[in-house]
Amino acid sequence: MIFQGLSLRIEAGKTVALVGQSGSGKSTIIGLIERFYDPIKGTVLIDEQDIKSYNLRDLRSHIALVSQEPTLFAGTIHENIVYGNENATESEIRKAAILANAHEFISSLKNGYQTYCGERGVQLSGGQKQRIALARAILKNPSILLLDEATSALDSVSENLIQEALEKMMVGRTCVIVAHRLSTIQKADCIAVIKNGKIVEKGSHSQLLDLGNRGSYYSLIRLQHGLPS
Repeated sequence: MIFQGLSLRIEAGKTVALVGQSGSGKSTIIGLIERFYDPIKGTVLIDEQDIKSYNLRDLRSHIALVSQEPTLFAGTIHENIVYGNENATESEIRKAAILANAHEFISSLKNGYQTYCGERGVQLSGGQKQRIALARAILKNPSILLLDEATSALDSVSENLIQEALEKMMVGRTCVIVAHRLSTIQKADCIAVIKNGKIVEKGSHSQLLDLGNRGSYYSLIRLQHGLPS
């Protein structure tokens, strides 16, 4: 993805949502924050410092990412949840799983939290993997929370339950969200609309709706509801 003069400032403790058509560059921004890759030109700053100056392990220890394709390894569910916070107590692990709406399905498995996930979580459904990844993020208690279509594999009922837990987790925490359902990001402090590698609109949900037919965000919402833009 080639960005064109893209500049986005995220205040500490605030939630910013990135929206736009598929391929607009939303997930690329998430990848730049995590340092999956570095920009050829320009810089990414955290606390006014170029993230290249941070030790990569230290940087990622303060960040939790939950993506549409969560990364699980071939260990147990318990091992996957505590990854990043190996000193967590059983009570803390259970609480994180409950908040992520994962405890019930885990408990229904023959071996519970000691169930093996298989290579890349092959033994689990997409929704189950995302719930485990959410539990891991909650348990890690990161300074920066990145959600890249984190609930895309969940049905609307499960998504609503987890959304409530996530909103509690976001309070006072720096969050960047890419969401497939625009209804889930309406409470964000700022919504940035990305189109062809540029930020074309930025503001709160109500501010962007006030732009009406001439607004890109307004058009995206109408499109998602099956209405002509």
